[in-house]
Amino acid sequence: MDLSIVFFTNAILLGIGLAMDAFSVSLANGMNEPCMKAKKIVFIALVFGIFQGLMPLIGWGCVKTVEHIFSSFEKLIPWIALVLLSFLGIKMIIESVKNEETDCENIKRGIGIVFVQGIATSIDALSVGFTISKYNVYNAIVCAIIIAIITFGICYAGIILGKKFGTKYSKNAGIFGGVILILIGIEIFITGILGL
Repeated sequence: MDLSIVFFTNAILLGIGLAMDAFSVSLANGMNEPCMKAKKIVFIALVFGIFQGLMPLIGWGCVKTVEHIFSSFEKLIPWIALVLLSFLGIKMIIESVKNEETDCENIKRGIGIVFVQGIATSIDALSVGFTISKYNVYNAIVCAIIIAIITFGICYAGIILGKKFGTKYSKNAGIFGGVILILIGIEIFITGILGL
């Protein structure tokens, strides 16, 4: 398959579509940590971008090698996303209720949570491997890079927006952010189970 305008358009649209869950989580992260430093914003957006780009590539590799095993695992994806995002959302809500003060030092998120969020929001992108299965390895890698770059940009913007909102409404931002994570988990679950 050639790297045509259609290929790039499809990859960009795929990237935008896949980045929406990560954007919502980025928004919640920004709201929950309104004092987040620029370095951490870049780090979170980078983690989300890398996972969002890697998952379709892993899915592509699975389709090319062990499709029957991947098909069985695909049924677990909605459950995994629901459990991970619900856990993180509930944790965020509990921490927000406990720490009513808005001291920035008390609401920082660890690197481990960022990685779990990255996995939880991108795991459903594994099934995109079926969509790009007709690509050769070069095209699949280019598509994954485009998805990663778009996700990075969208997540960066989400954190900045969340920070502005979180600064303004810091008292309830953590609770709202936790609810967003839980709702995203439920949305991924329902979409995955119903095959929408």
